[in-house]
Amino acid sequence: MRIHTLRQRLRDLGAKPIHEQRVLRLWSQALPQDSGRRHLQDFLPQEVRAALPDIVAELEGLARLRSQHPGDDGSARLLVELADGQMAESVLLPRDGLCVSTQIGCAVGCVFCMTGKEGLLRQIDSAEIVAQVALARTLRPVKKVVFMGMGEPSHNLDNVLEAIDLLGTVGNIGHKSLVFSTVGDPRAFERLPLGRVKPALALSLHSTKADVRAQLLPRAPRISPEELVEEGERYARATGYPMQYQWTLLDGINDTEEELDGIVRLLKGKYALMNMIPYNDVPELPFRRPSWEKAAAIARTLHQRGILTKLRNSAGQDVDGGCGQLRARHAGATGRKVVPIRAEAQREQSRP
Repeated sequence: MRIHTLRQRLRDLGAKPIHEQRVLRLWSQALPQDSGRRHLQDFLPQEVRAALPDIVAELEGLARLRSQHPGDDGSARLLVELADGQMAESVLLPRDGLCVSTQIGCAVGCVFCMTGKEGLLRQIDSAEIVAQVALARTLRPVKKVVFMGMGEPSHNLDNVLEAIDLLGTVGNIGHKSLVFSTVGDPRAFERLPLGRVKPALALSLHSTKADVRAQLLPRAPRISPEELVEEGERYARATGYPMQYQWTLLDGINDTEEELDGIVRLLKGKYALMNMIPYNDVPELPFRRPSWEKAAAIARTLHQRGILTKLRNSAGQDVDGGCGQLRARHAGATGRKVVPIRAEAQREQSRP
């Protein structure tokens, strides 16, 4: 379901913008539709009130909690079942954050990520993205949403931007607390500055060497690290938010002195923050994370050389739940086959 489709449905029932906003606000904040100072019978049109129970039931069915996997760090990996039975992953982060998925599968094919192993299966609609937030808010407060779960947000721009617009308005999430994460795509750089809600931007760098980055992200747009940083700096200066660069530390691959020199060369003097994230080990893949001591030494060295660096632990590493692992384990345990995107498209076309 798309958010604009939901808005149109409400309008067809006689809702005015103020009525739409109330329904969307209460839903996205996981509040009952009869809450608030104004009683339903005194505020919403009769046809909207009559249809509201069915609408609420449909919205609640967009994302249901299939399993929860708490981590020792205060995070919790959530396996979320969408209305068509597909599984997505969300992550409750420490300090009231939430990581949401934007696609089932992913077309970028990052070689260190389990999500990319199955390719792109289908897009997650804008209402399904917001439904992940609403579901998480039934478990704990959510004040920050990062679009860093399954999928590449720039490959699902219409849905992701529609969700960002709602979350940054009636969803009560501050604009700087919405983080759009991408491998770097010209379409994202073009459209993000145009929205009324301008999220913070995180760029997946992972290497300062174009050839190494191309090997790690085989189907990402061929933008050189230098060009990527230029685009990031432009957006950071335009919005007043520092650019976040994501660097998944892979033992023996991108944790070398040469790479550290490259980071300093690219980011010295930039309005930027480097997030160093030791790899979340996936048993099926050949990559490993460096020791915490080595990762800490890398972050410390970069900081000393003038690069604002934060060393972050990938949430829920102790439950082996990142990078599509929960979804993959569920599919393996149930023997369920994933639904190819072509089949999804055909089903959409056949609907009245």
